[in-house]
Amino acid sequence: RTPGTGPLLERAARQGVIDMIGGIDPIGFDGALDEQLDVVFGIADRHGVGVDIHLHDRGEKGMRAMRGIVERTRALSLAGKVTVSHVFCLPGLTDRELGSIASDLGEQDIALTTVAPSDSLVLPIARLREHGVRVGLGSDGVRDSWSPFGDADMMHRAHILGWVTDVRLDDELNECYRVATHGGADVMGIPHADFRAGAPADFVLVRGECLPQVVVDMPRRDMVVHGGVVVARDGEFLA
Repeated sequence: RTPGTGPLLERAARQGVIDMIGGIDPIGFDGALDEQLDVVFGIADRHGVGVDIHLHDRGEKGMRAMRGIVERTRALSLAGKVTVSHVFCLPGLTDRELGSIASDLGEQDIALTTVAPSDSLVLPIARLREHGVRVGLGSDGVRDSWSPFGDADMMHRAHILGWVTDVRLDDELNECYRVATHGGADVMGIPHADFRAGAPADFVLVRGECLPQVVVDMPRRDMVVHGGVVVARDGEFLA
């Protein structure tokens, strides 16, 4: 919408300093659905970068944007390189409507991320996965002008996901953990960090009886290891 934005993004992509090109609410923010998506997807197509659209628009405005994203992903053969974050327009769909768009998302391998702000805005993760859609959980803003409550603690975010969706069973709590860890890795296209030979040496040690109890109680991290290096111990970052 602001003059000069398109050329600035184009230059960043041409210089190779970005991996992805982003957009936000083509209708609700820019008031220009086709123009924003044409700029974003055009740059991605010309320079071989990925796309991440943050979509907060609900109802038909949000669905128009989703259909535009699917159409451009298909037309430009960008399957597997597009992510849509938040996607607040999906939770309110009927099962039939959700199945239709989920089928398109799965076909084009368009990944989604949710942030668990409330029970009415969390993505229908299980239903989306039935169609092969990659879904991850994000922390969203981190003590910034968007929100003072983000802390980038994904264990806390898994806890919030379980809380706002009112889960009760061990399998449901395990799934909250899975979407925060392996789901996020799937969206980003990186290996799962687990305890298999060859997996990334990224892990957290906590005192707990089982994984569901850890998600509920969020015990202090006794040790955090990243890349094989201890980066925090007893809840304190090691500079």
